Amino acid sequence: MNFLGIFLAIGCILTSMILEGTHPGILINLPAFLVVWGAAFFACFVQFTIGEILAGVKCFLWLLAPPRQNLAAQVELLVGLSTTARQQGLLALENQIGSASDDFTRDGIQMLVDGVDKDTLKALLENAIDIEQAKYTPCCKFWEGLGGYAPTMGIIGAVLGLIHAMSLLDRPDLLGPSIAVAFVATIYGLVLANIIALPASARIKNIASGMAIYKYMTLEGLLSIAAGENTMMIKRRMAVYTGEKAEG
Repeated sequence: MNFLGIFLAIGCILTSMILEGTHPGILINLPAFLVVWGAAFFACFVQFTIGEILAGVKCFLWLLAPPRQNLAAQVELLVGLSTTARQQGLLALENQIGSASDDFTRDGIQMLVDGVDKDTLKALLENAIDIEQAKYTPCCKFWEGLGGYAPTMGIIGAVLGLIHAMSLLDRPDLLGPSIAVAFVATIYGLVLANIIALPASARIKNIASGMAIYKYMTLEGLLSIAAGENTMMIKRRMAVYTGEKAEG
């Protein structure tokens, strides 16, 4: 639905144009596109590295298929690990490493099997979460930057169009259409910023936050297992993240 929102928003704009009697084809303007989309994108090369830009573009695909964190399934896994650890010992968890759905959980289980103490386990996994979140920060900033540059580039495009229109003062039949085309760049800039770039930045940030919550829940569950807490206590701890009431 996230990516669909872009098309629906643009569709509302085009529909309003049609209702007002304006042909949407007037928005097709290659020079305006180059000034806004091209210049705004390449302006980001000054602020970000190529790697950060590519990562930002890759994260944009989350609007199509966001990473999914099944909290309920993860709670079930952690509860199962707790039961196994209490009945058979931590070494028995080695056989269940493959049942984890992500590298973070697998690494945590492996640390339990290897006998890593609770404090070290917490420090290592918290550091992994912080590093992952730090990697996603430039992705959000890239789209924020693009959303900030786009309207300004739209103004530049409009000014360039008006300069061209002023050269047609001796041709009144071409002056009106030329001025109309000049403002197409402004529309491009506003659409890029407020329908695509800034919403994408916010969505990527929300998804990254959800990933962090998933991993913090996993971390707390693994720490509970390392401390030898009973299954009911782990369920209570997990209920804070899932919003579900722990049942005995």
